[in-house]
Amino acid sequence: MADSSAEVLAEVAAMFSLLGSPRRLHIVWALAQGESDVSGLAERVGGARPAVSQHLSKLKLAGLVRSRREGRRVVYLIDDPDVVTVVRLLFAQLAARPRQQQPAHLRHLCA
Repeated sequence: MADSSAEVLAEVAAMFSLLGSPRRLHIVWALAQGESDVSGLAERVGGARPAVSQHLSKLKLAGLVRSRREGRRVVYLIDDPDVVTVVRLLFAQLAARPRQQQPAHLRHLCA
């Protein structure tokens, strides 16, 4: 395997690792449905504002989300639509399975 392929694989693995956090994945999924501020995201994903803010910082550093100011509010949105495509494909794949074959902890996402 060429060095450049190994580097790309390492970057892909790092991206999957970043999205391997259920909370961050939920944030990406929520933002795929539409932009939001931290308070709205915290409510949608069921997390505390400081924790959601920290997750957003990591996603922003990775180039998956970006932010913009609207007055005093900071609104977050997806910055890499290809990642959303991958996430949507994985969700669709899981949702296509018979309910009894879906992992129990993910069934509510596919309902």
